Amino acid sequence: MRPSVVVNVAMSADGKLSTRERRQVKISGADDFSRADRLKADCDAVMVGIGTVLADDPSLTVKNPDYKRERQRSGKPEHPARVVIDSRARIPLDAAVLRKGEGVRVVAVSGRADPDRVRALGAMATVIVAGETEVDLGRVLDELGAMGIRRLMVEGGGTLIAGLIRAGLVDEIFTFVGDIIIGGKDAPTPADGPGWIREAEFTRLVLADVSRVDDGVLLHWTVKPQ
Repeated sequence: MRPSVVVNVAMSADGKLSTRERRQVKISGADDFSRADRLKADCDAVMVGIGTVLADDPSLTVKNPDYKRERQRSGKPEHPARVVIDSRARIPLDAAVLRKGEGVRVVAVSGRADPDRVRALGAMATVIVAGETEVDLGRVLDELGAMGIRRLMVEGGGTLIAGLIRAGLVDEIFTFVGDIIIGGKDAPTPADGPGWIREAEFTRLVLADVSRVDDGVLLHWTVKPQ
């Protein structure tokens, strides 16, 4: 059984995740950080793409001590499993996601990944080989489901999110829209890559909720079945 997938993103008012240099930008504030931390604590795993790891070096850990204690009291690890999509096994072996905090790590690679890098990663994480040249996201979700992961939070970046949407694997999207304009035609968006041309290919959403958070707005969408 594949896990349900919830995407969580913070973007500027003009739809950018960061600058064209992929430099991390503070878009939301304390209330939205807390909400995202709560969401993370309620999930079994959190996933990012290799671009996010290389740009931001996130640990993907739960920050609030109360949330961590709640997870432990319910028999769960302190942190959800952390999953990185990395077709060529480029993740640095000293990356925070591999080193910081206890818990399960998973790195999904493709068949073109360097075997020596894959072996080195195998000492630090569960390595899933899925796909010949690019990671097969459906197969990865099948593997995660077999590991007992039922709800998966995706935090970026835009290439991974677009791939999951294209494969019809996303169930919910939380979008925080902040009060800044970043600009730039090459700045990353929540759904990067070639995009879609025909309206029949567009993913349709249902607005489940909208609320003001910090100095922005939070939109909660569910994805219409394709």
